[in-house]
Amino acid sequence: MAVPSSATAKPSTFVDKTGPQFDLRGDPRMMLKIGATFAGIVAAVAATVYLVLSFVNEARDRDIQAWQVRLGIIADSRASVVEAWIARQHNTLEGLADNQALKLYFTRLNIDQRSGAGTQPAEAQYLGTLLTVTAARTGFQARAIGPDARANVPRTGVAGLALMDMAGRTLVSTGHFPPIESDLRTFIGRLPRGKSAFFGPFRAPSGKVSIAFVRPIFGIQHNRQIGIVLGIKPVATELYPLLKQPGLPGGTQETILIRRQGSVITYLSPLADGTKPLARSLAQNTPKLAAAFAIANPGDFAIRRDYAGTDVLVTSRALKTAPWVLVHKINRDEALGPSDSRARRMLIFLLLGVVIVGAAILGLWRHGASRRATAAAAKFRDMADRFEHQRNFLSLLTDAQPNAIFIADAATRVQFANAEAARRSGMQSADMIGKPLDTILGPLRAKVLQRLNREAAEEGRQIADVHRVEVDGEEMVYQTKHIPLALERDLPRGVLVVEEDVTAAVTEREGRMKSLRALVGTLVAVVDRRDPNAAHHSARTAFIARAVAEEIGLDQDHCEAAEYAGQLMNLGKILVPEEILTKQGSLTADEMRQVHEGIQATADLLEGVAFDGPVVKTLRQVQAHWDGSGYPEGLKGADILVSARIVAVANAFVALTSQRAHRDGVSVDEAIETLLAGVGKVHDRKIVAALINFLDNHGGRERWAAFKPDKPGKSAKRARAAKRPADSDEGLAG
Repeated sequence: MAVPSSATAKPSTFVDKTGPQFDLRGDPRMMLKIGATFAGIVAAVAATVYLVLSFVNEARDRDIQAWQVRLGIIADSRASVVEAWIARQHNTLEGLADNQALKLYFTRLNIDQRSGAGTQPAEAQYLGTLLTVTAARTGFQARAIGPDARANVPRTGVAGLALMDMAGRTLVSTGHFPPIESDLRTFIGRLPRGKSAFFGPFRAPSGKVSIAFVRPIFGIQHNRQIGIVLGIKPVATELYPLLKQPGLPGGTQETILIRRQGSVITYLSPLADGTKPLARSLAQNTPKLAAAFAIANPGDFAIRRDYAGTDVLVTSRALKTAPWVLVHKINRDEALGPSDSRARRMLIFLLLGVVIVGAAILGLWRHGASRRATAAAAKFRDMADRFEHQRNFLSLLTDAQPNAIFIADAATRVQFANAEAARRSGMQSADMIGKPLDTILGPLRAKVLQRLNREAAEEGRQIADVHRVEVDGEEMVYQTKHIPLALERDLPRGVLVVEEDVTAAVTEREGRMKSLRALVGTLVAVVDRRDPNAAHHSARTAFIARAVAEEIGLDQDHCEAAEYAGQLMNLGKILVPEEILTKQGSLTADEMRQVHEGIQATADLLEGVAFDGPVVKTLRQVQAHWDGSGYPEGLKGADILVSARIVAVANAFVALTSQRAHRDGVSVDEAIETLLAGVGKVHDRKIVAALINFLDNHGGRERWAAFKPDKPGKSAKRARAAKRPADSDEGLAG
């Protein structure tokens, strides 16, 4: 708005400042200007009030979104540990169902049961002991309910393991096995052949809320089901504590498990109001019911009403291994109460500020406000132009790349994305800008990338990771690089993420490894057929070698190298005459030389096979002795590959404990004594110690017993009579 100068002003408009004749009331143009100014101020105040209200609503939305992230993280964490707990129970029963000794004895019991000959005491005792030991180790054991006194008073079992035939008869079980009620028996009877499942939770006759797990047992020589393993355990002390998030402060946050049966939703876990598990059910169509929303929209977030009619913020996760939905919630008053109070205070103060600022504008409007606004607008336009030029330049460089490239700031919001990143997300590049990663990628995948971004930003270095992702029902493998960006003048602080699709390479490697394992299995089968007296020796040696390699903490390649070398070291036997392999008594020097040369022949035969680890080099050094007296001559001590030292000890241990044509196998303790006698001469003390630690402290004896090595006889005397000690060349003969 222009103001006329004194040179062109009319005398009736502007007069001498010393006189009282300055009067604007009769000037319509000036009144119009004042009215327009007043209207502009009112409009500005109204706009400011609108912006304040919008700001308050956005602040509340940000708080709700923050709670969505928090609740989602806890829901993911609790769903993961519940899934892991269910998997552990299935793994326990799988270990029993796949036990070769259990299959054999159970088959015999089945035959005796059908023939009416009755069970064999030794078989039943063995299976009962196996079930009892497993139950004690895995939690399928609990004290029965009832008096301990020796009186004719029944005691109700709470937990246990049982073996049942296909007719539903219990052949062997742990002591005080819980009674099988009609619902559970009907469930087992209707279970499809060969399928593992679980039943529950249900209220058992003991009054405990329990879950029953079922695993099929297949015959040894055929793939036909011959029975089931049934495990029952209460869940109050194992499952329900997993629903509590460690480190979570007190309040109204609560994690529960629910299940829908028809149109009714049942609460499977204890509730915060004291309701017992399975004691409360609500209709699916209950208005605004949080549980109904959770079942209908697993993974989503909303504000609904819980079982007590209280408004809550709720999110849920559908479990993959159970027909349950995990719900995590918090009362709305606790979550958003501080936000609501803060918003009200902010609104009051900001409105007061608007009034004050509006009054100040009247006095300051003509004193530079317009100039500052113009300067600020020019600055913002310049900055926007720079950002636009930078974004166009980045797009030009990255859109031609086959990898997805994007930048996320400290708030995990996308600041830039190339064409490939937009294609994989199913969005346009422009639509991704400003959106958080969990909105674009989903909470699970975003959680992984956010963690890696945070590590890269905090440590100030590039971080790489490989992870698997399911895309449209197909598993993809992505390798991501996370590069922290330095704080620049025109760029926000963030992390550059480069995502490369390595699915084809990983699939090719996994296929190659599968083919390699098949080849190794075929070669081992050839050796076992040629030397029936040492059948399964390779598999047992590979098992012990892998266990010892993991015991001392070797990496994946060296663990696999030890395992493969253990499986293949006797491949050269195909070049050794069969009469030497099956000879009774000790071998001559020439015969022993042929056996030794067979080991080196194995390395020659496998020279061209592409292993990831040093398999061939391990085979060439497996006959080396710690003191240098072995082959190659002079190779000793730490110069021997650690995988070769491991295979040598594993091979000697298996040879000592296995029956051969010239002698019986020794016991595990006798084998350990023989290996210790060779420490410092033949074997590395560290490797022998690792084997002992595996056997005595990490369940090695039980796992070794599952291989059913040949029953030791009068081993010590006969081994000495044969004059082929393990600390010389016993293990190399296989």
